[in-house]
Amino acid sequence: MRLRNLAVATTVAALAATGLSLPFATAAAAAPAALKDDFNGDGYRDLAIGTPGANAVTVTYGSANGLDPARSATVTQSTRGVPGTTEPEDEFGESVTSGDVNRDGYADLIVGAPGERTTGRPSGTVTVVWGGKNGFKTGGITGHAPENTKGRFGEAAVFTDLDYDGSPQLAVISGDNWYYYADGEPTGRAFGLEVDFLPDGVRLDGMETGSFLRKDGVGFVLYGERADGSPYTAHMNGGVGDYGYGAIDLGEDDETTVTRDAAAVGDLNGDGYTDLVTGNATEDYTGGSFAVRYGGEGKFSAPVVYDQDSARVPGAAEPGDRFGAALSVGDVTGDGKADLAVGAPGENVDGIPGTGSVVLLPGAARGFAQGRAWHQQTPGVPGVAEAGDRFGSSLRLKDINKNGKADLAVAASGEDIGSGPSGADAGAVWSLRGSAAGLTTSKATSFNGSDFGIGGAGRHFGETLR
Repeated sequence: MRLRNLAVATTVAALAATGLSLPFATAAAAAPAALKDDFNGDGYRDLAIGTPGANAVTVTYGSANGLDPARSATVTQSTRGVPGTTEPEDEFGESVTSGDVNRDGYADLIVGAPGERTTGRPSGTVTVVWGGKNGFKTGGITGHAPENTKGRFGEAAVFTDLDYDGSPQLAVISGDNWYYYADGEPTGRAFGLEVDFLPDGVRLDGMETGSFLRKDGVGFVLYGERADGSPYTAHMNGGVGDYGYGAIDLGEDDETTVTRDAAAVGDLNGDGYTDLVTGNATEDYTGGSFAVRYGGEGKFSAPVVYDQDSARVPGAAEPGDRFGAALSVGDVTGDGKADLAVGAPGENVDGIPGTGSVVLLPGAARGFAQGRAWHQQTPGVPGVAEAGDRFGSSLRLKDINKNGKADLAVAASGEDIGSGPSGADAGAVWSLRGSAAGLTTSKATSFNGSDFGIGGAGRHFGETLR
C-alpha cells in the first residue's frame, strides 16, 4: 500500500500509469476546507435524508438549536439545474454521501440512483449536486454507469483520498463491481479494480472506508450477498495501480460474523485504527446480532459477536427483532470514546409487534459499557409506538449542534402519517441530542416527508440517513 510519505515523483509515476494526473493549485483548491457535510458553509454539520421511494433527498441544516424542518432543502431530479428526469424506478436517494468535490469550500451532495435507466448503458447513476451559501442553487453533474457492469451503479459511494495525494476522489459500487474517478469532477472515465477478487454472482449493496489496517492508509469494506444469498463482506486496501490486490474475504471462516444488512466504522478503542462493525439482522431465529472487528497494523482482530442476550446489551434476543439491521458510530457523550447505535426495527415493545427500538452502547476501553434502549414508548420521545413502525430502520450519529457530542437521527420506515391508507408506511425521522450523560429527550424532535412536500404511502421517508 502506498503511504503519504512517498516521494512526489513516485506518486506522479503511479498516477501516470493509470492515466491520472496530480491536480494543479487553483483558486478553488485554495478555498477554506469544508466540513464534509456542511452544505451551506455555516460551520454546522447537516443531515441528509434519502427517500428513494420519492426519488428525493432532503437536507436539514444543522444549527446551535439542532435540526429544524423550516431550515431545509429537498433535492430531486426535477430541481432546477440537477441533471436527469424524475422517473418512478430511479431510486434517487438510495445512497447518499458528501464531500467538497469542486473544492469551493462548500460540501456537495452525492446521490446514487441505481435504478436510473440511460439509453445504451447499464442501470444507475451518481449525481453531485453543488452546495453553496444559498443552498443547492447551482445545479450539478451526473456520472453514468460504466459499460462493464451489470448495472445498479450508485448502490453506495464514498468520497475519500484514495490515492493519497491530498485531494479526495469519488468511489462508487454497482451491483457487481467497484469503481473510482480521478481527481476533480466525476465526469470522465470510471476506473475499476486492477485485481478482481469479487466472487461470481455477487450482489453488492454497501461500502465503508477507513484506516483499518494502516493509520495513514485508506481501506474499503464492501458488503452484500453471494449468488446463493449468503452474506458477503470483504476488505481491500492498496493504491492507484493495485486496488483489489491483497483483498480479504472476512466471512471465509464464519459467515455469521459478516453482513448483507449494515456496516458502520469508527475508532471504538481509541488506538488510531478504524474499527468495523457489521450487522447480521437476517438471522431471524436468533433475533439478530452484530460483530466488531478492531483494526490494527496489517490485520483485523478476531470478530467479537454481540446480541441482545450479551452482557450490557439491553433486551432479549427474540425471533424477528432484526437487531443489527442499522448501525452508526459516534461520540455521544463527548468523552473521546466512540459509541455504537444499533437498530432493532422488528423489536416488540410493551407487546406491540414490530414497533422497533434502538440500543445505544457507550464505548469503553474494552467492549462496551451498559447500554440503554430507546423507542417511541420512551418518555420524551415524540410519537406513539404502533405495530409495524420499524423504529430504528436506519440511523446516523453526528454532531449537529456543534457542542462536541453526537446527536442521533433515527428513522422508522413503517411509520404511518395521518389516518387511512394514504399515509401508510410513509416513514418519519427523529432527532435525539447527545449530552455528557448520553442521549437525551430534551428538545427531541421528529418530522416526516409531508413536512417537505414528499409525503405519501409507501415512501419510507428516511430510508437513508447520512
